[in-house]
Amino acid sequence: MTDAAAAPPLPVGLADVEAAADRLSGVANHTPVLTARRLDERTGARIHLKAEHLQRIGAFKFRGAYNAIVQIPPEDRAAGVVAWSSGNHAQAVACAAGLLGCPATIVMPEDAPEVKVAATRSYGAEVVGYDRYTEDRREIGRAIAVERGATVIPPFDHPDVIAGQGTATLELIDAVPDLDLLVVPVGGGGLLSGAAVAARGRLDRIEIVGVEPAERRAARDALAGGQVVEVPVPRTVLDGQQTPEIGHGPLAIFERLVDRVLGVEDDLALATVRTLAIRTKQVVEPSGASALAAILGGELDVTGRRVGVILSGGNIEPQLLARTVAGDGPLRW
Repeated sequence: MTDAAAAPPLPVGLADVEAAADRLSGVANHTPVLTARRLDERTGARIHLKAEHLQRIGAFKFRGAYNAIVQIPPEDRAAGVVAWSSGNHAQAVACAAGLLGCPATIVMPEDAPEVKVAATRSYGAEVVGYDRYTEDRREIGRAIAVERGATVIPPFDHPDVIAGQGTATLELIDAVPDLDLLVVPVGGGGLLSGAAVAARGRLDRIEIVGVEPAERRAARDALAGGQVVEVPVPRTVLDGQQTPEIGHGPLAIFERLVDRVLGVEDDLALATVRTLAIRTKQVVEPSGASALAAILGGELDVTGRRVGVILSGGNIEPQLLARTVAGDGPLRW
């Protein structure tokens, strides 16, 4: 986290997040904040889980997508929107576009979880496949947008998307106003940057920590080097966090407002998915459980603290969920 003195203004401020909350009122789900006595005993902390896996389309992404699309002028909205995503942003844009009467085309990797592809199509979107390891989804999406005169809705590097994602943290702080630590998954950075703007705007002394897959250092390397870097697409079960880079807007926010980013191993994320399912009856995907997994893995000292954790999504393949829950490893709490 860097000193804000004399620094240029951030791409998103607290007022933007609050305005997004007004637009989303009555449209997005006001998701609950969950607690578990055994989890608190295991960690020595008070853990508050913001259940964004219960959001519309099963992930926080609906917030940012709707906040961006609803602000497109109606005459431009009629030409449609284009997005690229491994699944949750895809569903979010498809759902939001459908609610607003707007055509949507989504560029999705051919190995995206089928449950996410099917859901995206079910909202009425056209899906265009690509090979995430050899093709550039941005080039494909932008070419489609130019051809059709459509508006691109990026998955994370867009001020309106970032502001929309921050509304989940506003709700969490409204419910638990004395948090001193916030732990958030990070893929492209839209959720973590929006969360940081909201949290730092309301709670000046809060510590903010991001969590990405151990095998993907896009956020950590960008922070270390002070610039966006593109890393190889990791082979990880945390498919919602496989993007090879974070956004320029998110990085600017990370450098000013985020304290650090940690990595979490696949096995620990899956163990957390299993424990959440068995202990709390909540279905959370591996990426959605990554922030909690970092706590359970001992990467953060949370003893005696009031901790907010974003459970960012629940769109897990049924077969993976079945294998994970049926596993015989120890529960994490």
